[in-house]
Amino acid sequence: MRVIGYLLLLLASQLAFADGVISRHLHHPVPGGIAVVPLGTQSSAPRAHYQGKPVLIVREAQQWLAIVGLAQKSPSGTHQLITTDGRQFDFQVGRKHYRKQHIKLANRRQVNPLADDLTRINRELAEQNIAYQTFSANQPSNLLFDKPVNGPLSSPFGLRRFFNGEERNPHSGLDFAVGTGTPVKAPAAGKVILLGDYFFNGKTVFVDHGQGLISMFCHLAKIEVQVGQPLPRGAVLGRVGATGRATGPHLHWNVSLNDARVDPAIFIGAFTP
Repeated sequence: MRVIGYLLLLLASQLAFADGVISRHLHHPVPGGIAVVPLGTQSSAPRAHYQGKPVLIVREAQQWLAIVGLAQKSPSGTHQLITTDGRQFDFQVGRKHYRKQHIKLANRRQVNPLADDLTRINRELAEQNIAYQTFSANQPSNLLFDKPVNGPLSSPFGLRRFFNGEERNPHSGLDFAVGTGTPVKAPAAGKVILLGDYFFNGKTVFVDHGQGLISMFCHLAKIEVQVGQPLPRGAVLGRVGATGRATGPHLHWNVSLNDARVDPAIFIGAFTP
């Protein structure tokens, strides 16, 4: 009877997980996606790591859930999440195919940078990586985001990108086709943690939503916030432009989770399997 009772409790827990809003919207365990991993119903919040990095933990329907970002290079198969008390939770990562995109740039330095450009690029990359690795204690106000701009998607996440025929890093965010000067709004509450005017990204804003959930907005024409500034959901943080490596005005929006760039479409209900 004790075994039957345990099995019934486990089944009820799994059904609650399957019916939860977070799991329905966010659980897309593929490269560049998100795995929602149930961690149990204990009274206090567990802490967990994936590949040595802390992960976002939330509670839904009296159950703790780990919200795990999966890098685009993640292999398919069984992955492990480890809690700080030594428990291991296995979850499966599937496959996803990303198509190619060919882009023609008139400025060849943005394809094959000069030596001085590379010094700048490496310095800027290090600065941005520190921002992506931010893990603040505060929990995100919401995991279902608004679009940062109202406009059509022009380039999806994950495209294998070829600039003037040469393959470079895949597309790490979503592009929205909107005009210069369009206000860019915070998709959820957060705090500004980094501003920059970068070789590739142009004028850029990083926003920390809490527990390793970071948004990055780039190619802006104008930045309208300061580092350390708290942003309520919907606050204007800048204006759309074409700064950096851009062929025209648009917004590029990245979302990073436990330092893995994931598909922002998941957070706005626009993910395509």
